[in-house]
Amino acid sequence: MIARASVVASLAGSAVLFACSNSTDQDPPANNPDGSIQEPKPDAPPVSTPDAPPLPPDGPSNGQYRFLCDAPKPAGSPTPVMPLLPTAGCPVLTPGTNTITSSANARQFILVVPANLQPNEHPPVLFMWHWLGGGPDSFLQRGQVQAAADDQRFIGVIPYSKGANIIGTSFNLRWPFDISQSPARMNEEFTFFDDMLACVNNQFTINQSCISTVGVSAGALFTDQLAQARSQTLASFMSLSGGTGATIIKPWAGAARKLPGLVLWGGDGPPMMDGATDLLGCAGLGMNFSIASRDLETALAADGHFIVECRHNCGHVEPPLTPYMNESQYAGMWQFAWNHPYWLPQGQSPFLTDGIPPQMPEWCAIGAGNSTPRSGGGCPAAENPCPN
Repeated sequence: MIARASVVASLAGSAVLFACSNSTDQDPPANNPDGSIQEPKPDAPPVSTPDAPPLPPDGPSNGQYRFLCDAPKPAGSPTPVMPLLPTAGCPVLTPGTNTITSSANARQFILVVPANLQPNEHPPVLFMWHWLGGGPDSFLQRGQVQAAADDQRFIGVIPYSKGANIIGTSFNLRWPFDISQSPARMNEEFTFFDDMLACVNNQFTINQSCISTVGVSAGALFTDQLAQARSQTLASFMSLSGGTGATIIKPWAGAARKLPGLVLWGGDGPPMMDGATDLLGCAGLGMNFSIASRDLETALAADGHFIVECRHNCGHVEPPLTPYMNESQYAGMWQFAWNHPYWLPQGQSPFLTDGIPPQMPEWCAIGAGNSTPRSGGGCPAAENPCPN
């Protein structure tokens, strides 16, 4: 716990995960047999799951909040832009796979709801974009998302990708982020985010000041584009082995609002690459995630965004994270989001006064280029290494 009530007052007063894999869980399940989508029922009660652990106490305990997102929004602070409901409406959302109509297409996502969600809870929301060879089920299971949501009390949204071929090739990047993708294709995916968020917001009383996004590998490359396009809605973003630039990736073109970002990658890139390289590099597409992550950091720093940098030495593989006490393996990553609400003054962070919490790896630090990279062995095996 790092976000003290005193920090709230002072701030208010001052104004890969996974590597590419050969997983086959990308294809979404079929729609209803008749192809229909349930009509929206705005008055539907929040869904819940049984056998939940006791809820943590609401509000401050001995002068502390567990996360800064638990603190009350200061009077007069900025309010995020919330999207309108999609034209086709929203179905009644349930834990598991849901289907909505977005940009005249049937699109799907997995919804993760914290166990025993109570009417007086206002959970944050985390959008989670999967990696090139994976899918939402892989993210759900390997990210221990349900356990994290139960403990940290957030709603998870894990989209299925529509696909995005590099123009002129059959190489499917899953998410649109490369320089060949048209503005129309980018806007289609940004609208998908809007529509998912609008439907979740329609059914649940969410914490609108704590909406974040995280991507892994290809999903991170898209998240870095989404953070720019929706900076007035998102409170923060996390790029796990992503980035911008690096030959075929769209650059950082700027964001309307400065939002905190966590940038993680493994290895230093050519010619001194340590650990496993990435699939795009294997394919000879002139892409390296360490180069792209550094490009992202350079742009963020120039624009005055708050940055936490995390560097390990294992290359483009699952980050070698050690779970903190009894928390889920990636709780420290998600904690970054829950300590950076939208109402923070731009460029500020509780980490600047309280330091990085112990749940995060020792190889993370505040500011571009300030982390001490992890050393030693124990790296996860590459799922899809370059052929010899």
